[in-house]
Amino acid sequence: MAKWKDFPYDASAYTHDAAALKKHWARLHQGDAEPLPKDEAVLAAWALFHAGRFQQAHDAGLKAGGAGVTVANKAQSIYANYLETSEKTRLAMFLEVAERAEAQAKSDPQAANAHYWAAYALGRYSQGISVAKALAQGLGHKVKSALEATIALAPRHADAHVALGAFHAEVIDKVGKLLGKTQGADTATGLKMFKQALALNPESAIARVEYANGLVMLEGDKRMKEAEQLYIEAAACVPLDAMERLDVEMAKGELEDE
Repeated sequence: MAKWKDFPYDASAYTHDAAALKKHWARLHQGDAEPLPKDEAVLAAWALFHAGRFQQAHDAGLKAGGAGVTVANKAQSIYANYLETSEKTRLAMFLEVAERAEAQAKSDPQAANAHYWAAYALGRYSQGISVAKALAQGLGHKVKSALEATIALAPRHADAHVALGAFHAEVIDKVGKLLGKTQGADTATGLKMFKQALALNPESAIARVEYANGLVMLEGDKRMKEAEQLYIEAAACVPLDAMERLDVEMAKGELEDE
């Protein structure tokens, strides 16, 4: 495997030993509702992830196996989404995660994040190849089903609510409300999902960013002021780990581009 790019910010504040990681676990995993692992090797892989050492976290997660596969999938997905510059490589990485997560979901159907990372990776892959093309390939139904399975298993999974809201928004934005219905997408459900995500994880930058994007996709320019306010709030969030730092920096970048 080619060497992944380094996390581009100072990660000293996000580097935790096992005791500190356990102490901060609930807040760090408020988004993905991942249970605290019993396996110390999996916990060590998570420590690498939170510190922005994504490739090492991926490798350590796969080596640990079991719940470690979730660390590998999250590390690869977040790296591909934020730091990989080659579109071809990004898409290949998302497909690899989707396949691995689907296999994990088959072997452990109760693992909420197996379903979630399958959905996330397929969703990002769909955005890369164009949402319309992905819908024609039936990927929309796969993403929606996997996210609904995640929420059924982990009702407090804020990130799955965000992603399901984004699914409704993306589909309606690309094919319209009428055709969107054939894909199971509707405006009211999309908005409800974003609101629930923020209620579950009020300190989340990414929930605000996706909600802002979704507002404009679902309701148009009349919601632009609210969307801008959500971006301002996202940029002001205090990140607790490397992934959250990437979310916050993305929000800041969007504000600077306006």
